[in-house]
Amino acid sequence: MKTMRKSISVLALLLLLVLLVGTLAGCTAQDPTWNSGTSESARTVTDVSVVEGSIIVTYSDGSRVNLGSSVTNVTENTIDVTVTDTDSTAIAASRALLSTVSVVCGFEKTVQYQTMFGKPYTRTEEYRSAGAGVIFALDKTAGDAYIITNQHVVYDVESNASNHVSNDISIYLYGAEEAIPATYVGGSVNYDIAVLKVTGNPYLRASAAEAVTVSDSRQAQVGTTALVVGNPEGGGISTTLGIVSVDSEYIVMDSLNGNGTTTFRVIRIDAAVNSGNSGGGLYNGAGELIGIVNAKVSSSSVENIGYAIPSNVAVAIAQNIIDYHASEGAECVRRAMLGISLTTSDSAMVYDEETAMTAISETVKVNKIEEESGLGAQMGLAAGDTLVSVKVGERETVVLTRQYQVIDELLNARVGDTVTLVIRRSGSTEDTTVTVQITADCLQDY
Repeated sequence: MKTMRKSISVLALLLLLVLLVGTLAGCTAQDPTWNSGTSESARTVTDVSVVEGSIIVTYSDGSRVNLGSSVTNVTENTIDVTVTDTDSTAIAASRALLSTVSVVCGFEKTVQYQTMFGKPYTRTEEYRSAGAGVIFALDKTAGDAYIITNQHVVYDVESNASNHVSNDISIYLYGAEEAIPATYVGGSVNYDIAVLKVTGNPYLRASAAEAVTVSDSRQAQVGTTALVVGNPEGGGISTTLGIVSVDSEYIVMDSLNGNGTTTFRVIRIDAAVNSGNSGGGLYNGAGELIGIVNAKVSSSSVENIGYAIPSNVAVAIAQNIIDYHASEGAECVRRAMLGISLTTSDSAMVYDEETAMTAISETVKVNKIEEESGLGAQMGLAAGDTLVSVKVGERETVVLTRQYQVIDELLNARVGDTVTLVIRRSGSTEDTTVTVQITADCLQDY
């Protein structure tokens, strides 16, 4: 239950109820002492009054209907109404379920054993793993779809495949038992994002599946709803609920390919995350995607610390993979690089009275020019410059309040796109633009 204050004149309320007279016929919560049972099809509303906190509607035939004792604090022109909401969390979860899939992968690996007499021998073994995914793009007529998941869901460095990616991938829609075959489009160990594709599937054509609605993950502020939808322990699609604990932080994990460690920028959440949730979506209270779940803290001294790759990163990487796979047949990410290092200063909390939300704001500066041939050097950037805003191609201009925004936006740049930075230097502001001529090498980070 929640209380909403509505300034409603009695005349406006009367007009509203006249418009809704057909709807009133369906009300079941009526006090029999106020309802004569006469057919409402021939009646009109003649009066609206408040009796002991209840709205009473009087009809032209003399009958009256009690709309319920939900009115409090009645003044001359104002009524405070207590409204029972539909379960918004259930609606958000239902919306998310339409775009969620289970992902099941088959692998082969050769394992070496020794007999009891010490003689070695090898055997090829088959095994399976399970995770989740999100329908990113969907053509229902054709039965085609692109699906975002984690690279570690479809990848195992010990598998026999040359790229260590499963060549036996199936997805399952929520509540369905029929396997839908999917193929690997591409992915990145460094970002832990992979893209799968379904082509011409009749079951997908006939399903209720929908492409996910993506939200700007910058709006996933501390305390907002965090709804995890995935395939925990491979037991089928399910949901858990929590809040955003930290809107942006960095974690370091062992690299999937065994080559050192990898740093990820993530959203921290307190919703339960388990094995099999990987690759599934993190959703806000409206059922919109704000991240791709990829990790959790496993410790007897820690409870409910999970992580998700922000949607702004995950979607940019997925689209990058799709674009360059279509143009070059690549299975990886090609990034536009500024060739600079960044630093921040003046980090502080900011309270927005309009939204009643508290966030972190910081000043983003150029620390060093790392590559003389990079985009930053071409734009004439210098150490000490303050970056005010960034604009990539036809995308909206992003005013920079956090360092990660620069990197996130550049993930959307392609060859031929312009990148415009507004900078502040020695007290004056200027803008500088460069056209992306080449992107970073397509690293096969298997």
